Amino acid sequence: MTKINVGIIGASGFTGAELLRIAAQHPHFDVRLATGDSMAGRRAADVYPSLELGYPNLVFEQFDPASLDGLDLVILGLPHAASMDLAPQIVGKVGCVVDLSAAYRLQDTTQYPEFYGFEHTQPEMLGDAVYGLPEFHRIDLQGAQLIATPGCHVTAAALALKPLVDAGLIATAGIAVNSLTGITGAGRAASDVNMFTSIDSNTRAYGLLTHRHTPEIEQEIGAQVLFTPHHVPMSRGILATCTAPATAAASADTVMDVMREFYADEPFVAVIDGAPQTKSVMGSNAAHVSARFDERTGMVLAMCAIDNLTKGASGGAVQAANVALGLDEGAGLTTVGVAP
Repeated sequence: MTKINVGIIGASGFTGAELLRIAAQHPHFDVRLATGDSMAGRRAADVYPSLELGYPNLVFEQFDPASLDGLDLVILGLPHAASMDLAPQIVGKVGCVVDLSAAYRLQDTTQYPEFYGFEHTQPEMLGDAVYGLPEFHRIDLQGAQLIATPGCHVTAAALALKPLVDAGLIATAGIAVNSLTGITGAGRAASDVNMFTSIDSNTRAYGLLTHRHTPEIEQEIGAQVLFTPHHVPMSRGILATCTAPATAAASADTVMDVMREFYADEPFVAVIDGAPQTKSVMGSNAAHVSARFDERTGMVLAMCAIDNLTKGASGGAVQAANVALGLDEGAGLTTVGVAP
């Protein structure tokens, strides 16, 4: 059996812990390195007790470039600018680099200063990076050396909207995306946003009009959107509810027929008749999508539920890496959520 030596750089955050969880059940992955500068020297299972049986002896390390020697897959869970600094040093020296940051997601470099606050200085590497959403970019991902993992909100919104845009069933302007996310989307570091008294019994919109996932959604679906994310009092999950002006081709039957045809062969996307729910996909790499046509208003409603840490981040990264490395696309990943 093929063994893939894996290094996770920035493994002590929530996405890092999720990567370790997935890697523990992956038939090919052997985690040889897990760095976490803020947690260096601490045992991973002391930080995340859920990892006790899977990684009883794993200790988070300080990053050292020499430790990357011999690795087949390196997954970067670093801040955007840090990933942009490190990726050029390792792409081509290991089999595949998967970046969880936004450093290589946007094809238009002029959008980085506006939405991320830094200048992108690597247009050539940006051009070589493959966007890590296999449902849309599977062929390009085969053999890819640098993969840009999509933003979590982007995955949900794009899965809900792109089939309808491509089929000409909705307009390419006037689209509203309202997205509810679990508080893990705010990261592990303590803040006013993710403290218990802020999130308990509370829902808040954030990133109004200028959220950094906006240009990424537009890039992926080929349409203009008004994107509004919300934090809700749950640990993990995303529910994207999208409304768009219908075209003359839209009907109650066509919107669902197009979704079913588009995702007919996708292993991780289920087109369901009911309304998607976050609990149904929790802990899995599944996406549940559905759509409706409202004749009264002339609008189409498209919905998608995913787990923000799995399909929206670490699971999606592993799925894309599996494709790039020629492995079974579903290796290490489950389609079944944790319920009740």
